[in-house]
Amino acid sequence: MKAFLFCVLFLFSTALARGQNLVGCKYSEIRKYMRENKKDMSFNNVRNNDFNYLKYSNSSDSQTILFFLGRDSVCKSVRMILEPELKATKIKEMDSTYRKAGTNKWIDLKNGKLYNVELRDEIWSSVITIVPVK
Repeated sequence: MKAFLFCVLFLFSTALARGQNLVGCKYSEIRKYMRENKKDMSFNNVRNNDFNYLKYSNSSDSQTILFFLGRDSVCKSVRMILEPELKATKIKEMDSTYRKAGTNKWIDLKNGKLYNVELRDEIWSSVITIVPVK
């Protein structure tokens, strides 16, 4: 029984470490995850009266991750902003992490809930959003 529990926990932590779908996680859980698993990303202390979010960016500012939080400090959506040259690498990562659902679209199943993962090209960047399926 202990071996089974260990295997389940190991698989869960491995899956979480691969993707960045932290929708449903609390503020403190996101901070801990990023500190332990994304050491190349720095926390940016930002204040905004309209939105409650956590912002992380890498040292070259080629990637930024925003975790949008509700009033209860639980993550409601994730947005990653990338320089265009990172797009191909991210697509490969998402192809191996999530289930393909179309061109630049994926579905993630986490804790029995479905999430849409979508990559969009913008003028100066590529943007990945992760939101719950409604």
